[in-house]
Amino acid sequence: MEAVKELQKIIDSSDNIVFFGGAGVSCESGIPDFRSADGLYNQQYAYPPETILSHSFFMEETEEFYRFYRDKMLYPDAKPNAAHKALAALEDKGRLGAVITQNIDGLHQAAGSKKVFELHGSVHHNYCMKCGRHYGLDAILNSTGVPYCSCGGIIKPDVVLYEEPLDAYITEMAIAHVQAADCLIIGGTSLTVYPAAGFVQQYLGDKLVLINKSKTKLDSRAALVINDGIAKVMSQLDI
Repeated sequence: MEAVKELQKIIDSSDNIVFFGGAGVSCESGIPDFRSADGLYNQQYAYPPETILSHSFFMEETEEFYRFYRDKMLYPDAKPNAAHKALAALEDKGRLGAVITQNIDGLHQAAGSKKVFELHGSVHHNYCMKCGRHYGLDAILNSTGVPYCSCGGIIKPDVVLYEEPLDAYITEMAIAHVQAADCLIIGGTSLTVYPAAGFVQQYLGDKLVLINKSKTKLDSRAALVINDGIAKVMSQLDI
């Protein structure tokens, strides 16, 4: 595939690659996309997913939030795919400066990536809203209804819900890495979710690569566009 050969050349000529990924990266590990034809946004619930996954809904209907959250947002058996593994290998070889992800599943870290900026938080991090004690994913998986801390406080996932701002430090670091990159690879995202999608506008270089099954609004700006699955593409690289 000529496009993959061109991607290989771009990677081989780059010393500070940054990867920006969306839901499509996790889809190939069996985690459904929110906005695809089979995604969460196209399923029927008593409330729309946008409503359930909001800060106000969490505060007002915590038990219903957790019923949906456990059922549709947690995939503890998911494994890293070829894209996660290729990115970890690039980092291990000193070619990848950072992974910036909109996903909350922790699969990049599971594959071995160390410098990962999780814009929307992680299901693996949870905390007590009363005392601040931290809990892992098991605290949610092994509980029913609303999970409570030993102090009596409600445990909240450390994920960014609708109506909540992105973490200022993570946002700042992500933008700094994008600006410093000599190659920016964007994969598995249609670039429609803001403010995260706006980060890619900060890229100053001329080696922008877009890998997504569908077209994006930045295709015309890219040095290379590959309309295919990210794991399929990354599995063909020699890293």
